[in-house]
Amino acid sequence: MKAIDFQGQKIAVVGLGISNLALIDFLESHGADNIIACDRKPWEKLEPSVRKLAERGIKLQLAEEYLKGLDECDLIFLTPGMRRDWPELEQAKAKGVRLSSEIALFMSLCPAPIVGITGSSGKTTTTTLVGKILGQNRKVYVGGNIGQPLIGQLGTIKADELVVLELSSFQLQDLKQSPQIASILNITPNHLDLHKSMAEYCEAKNNIVRFQSSDNWAVLNKDNSHSWNARLNAKGKVVPFSIQEELDQGAFLRSGSLIWRFAGEEAQVCSTSEMKLLGIHNVSNALAATALSCLAGATVSAASSVLTTFTGVEHRLELVRSIGGVKYYNDSIATTPARTQAALAALKAPVHLIAGGYDKNLPFEELALFICKESSVKTVYTIGTTAEKIERAIAQVPGEKPKVQRCENMQDAVLKAAAAAKTGELVLLSPACASYDMFPNFQVRGQVFKELVEGLEA
Repeated sequence: MKAIDFQGQKIAVVGLGISNLALIDFLESHGADNIIACDRKPWEKLEPSVRKLAERGIKLQLAEEYLKGLDECDLIFLTPGMRRDWPELEQAKAKGVRLSSEIALFMSLCPAPIVGITGSSGKTTTTTLVGKILGQNRKVYVGGNIGQPLIGQLGTIKADELVVLELSSFQLQDLKQSPQIASILNITPNHLDLHKSMAEYCEAKNNIVRFQSSDNWAVLNKDNSHSWNARLNAKGKVVPFSIQEELDQGAFLRSGSLIWRFAGEEAQVCSTSEMKLLGIHNVSNALAATALSCLAGATVSAASSVLTTFTGVEHRLELVRSIGGVKYYNDSIATTPARTQAALAALKAPVHLIAGGYDKNLPFEELALFICKESSVKTVYTIGTTAEKIERAIAQVPGEKPKVQRCENMQDAVLKAAAAAKTGELVLLSPACASYDMFPNFQVRGQVFKELVEGLEA
């Protein structure tokens, strides 16, 4: 790792979540002696781990005062997801204060090659697959938007090892450095409550390939126009993947088999029937993982062994339980309509769908059309802030529609779905929305769903 010393610098860390707490530890261990920890929460709502910062002599700047005086700092580290156009931040930038983030600092100091993965959906599954494939014969660190922050492990990461990062649009938006091997899995409308526009969202995603060098690799989805258009910004060599067409070079699906074709050679990775993951969207994720892993030095056999045994990540089309011939699936990760549509496309039995949550200003018309015309949904149980918007979108679809029932909360929805579902049918939590109106995150939402399902009488 490069030598670095923050002594004598006035540093603000804005947003005190897991990654920035790890960042504060790192900064202190490298000489930082004037840190201001800033959070919009008041003292009484802080986590115990945050309150302990005060015991270490770190100044806490909270609530209405949390952005005060940032223009007097030398360096500001911002939490992912924070708008960069706040007046206090604009004022700080105008005075020459540097803005950065935990992930930007990590990437600038990391001695090992980085494989980076972004997309509106499929990031965690693909990142996990790549980590498992590469980890069969090499030391691999997996992090970024999943797991524990890696910044605390910088001192142990070696140049001949590998780092695999899941990167969100929020983590990417300020980056001026791209991973050596990078992929945009797909881009569909998401986070439009925080990004100014779809164009800004796409621009943030494009940063994962924008700053590559000519000997780097950009793995792009040829089936998704926004992902494929990123090749216009890519400085590295572009390798496509596709479930729709055979490629001269890249990873593609042919007659039910995943194929890797590269440097004039072709190999079958596995068949879709051998994969344990459900859905054509996961075939696309598997193709991306194959391309990324093979470009990073893995063998096709290593990719095959993982793809044919990996059963999935929690909260992603996770089979929770089967009761009286009814299967219950937890797809709480579905925080966009596109994710819910992918889940419904993967499940062919009649579905009782639980949907709704926090409003990210995303459209539901396309999902409503899919529910009514192309899915096996029998009933939609709506919850949360977006319940009315989802109901209205379904009502506007001409012709036959599934039954729609408003529910008070998750418990009400699970009980009603369980009472209505018959043998051979499915109950699916796939909200198409974020969780913040009712739960702190999608993980808690999924866990509550699972606990409610486990509590049902057989």
